[in-house]
Amino acid sequence: MAERTPWSLSGALKGMFQKPTIDETTWDDLEHALLTADFGPDVTEATLDDLHKKVDRYRTTDPRDLQRMLRESIEERLSKYDTTLKLSERPAVVLVVGVNGVGKTTTIGKFAKFLGTYGRSVVVGAADTFRAAAVDQLATWAERGGAQIIRPQQQGQDPASVAFQTVEYAKRTGVEIVLIDTAGRLQTKSGLMDELSKIRRVVEKQAPISEVLLVLDATTGQNGLAQAEAFIEHAGVTGLVLTKLDGSARGGFVLAVQERTGIPIKLVGQGEGINDLTGFTPHVFAQKLVG
Repeated sequence: MAERTPWSLSGALKGMFQKPTIDETTWDDLEHALLTADFGPDVTEATLDDLHKKVDRYRTTDPRDLQRMLRESIEERLSKYDTTLKLSERPAVVLVVGVNGVGKTTTIGKFAKFLGTYGRSVVVGAADTFRAAAVDQLATWAERGGAQIIRPQQQGQDPASVAFQTVEYAKRTGVEIVLIDTAGRLQTKSGLMDELSKIRRVVEKQAPISEVLLVLDATTGQNGLAQAEAFIEHAGVTGLVLTKLDGSARGGFVLAVQERTGIPIKLVGQGEGINDLTGFTPHVFAQKLVG
């Protein structure tokens, strides 16, 4: 059996934009493609509305013009938010939050590697102390990412004290960036948010928190966002990291999540390898998405 090519937005759009003229089926096909790519009904409707107006204004019937307008429209929407990582403090402390299973641990390893390519020294704090396996997994990924790690001194150690020790170590040794892993699940949401608040308070006695990055699994779409809403509401999230973003099958989720939360996407992961996390650039992303 031939291997099935994964669906992609740019692939779906290719045939559409190669037609001789824009007609009613173009608009129907475009709507279907955007919804399939996880743009969500609101963003899809707003995008189509914007494109209809531009096509009318410029009186064009050329599908290639429509392709360019779609690319520009997506880039414009994505550019409303500042995607720059704020890491100028020394040490710059980053809390990494998110529900279990979204790829938080692997993201921390990849982020350490990403920072290392810019010559930054990194230490990782294993403050998800409720699961021994989480600490071991984090240690493996920190090592792959070229980062040092501060582990709990005993199982079940207070997460805030691990965070404190990590920042203390960075200040003492001159490490530039601190990445703190946090628990993704406790018995109650309020317990989890109380724990994060405590980590914040303890860390801020020593250094300001530069970023709170929420990791989301792009393949879970709107469900993943619903799971993460407690973090958005209570954890002071400053940026989003999208993992498992396979380029264009779920690319629309990037717009939907940014518009729904009002929080910028700062990093995207598009594969399993240690080098597969990159900064988020609206222009590049729109180009890849639309072709």
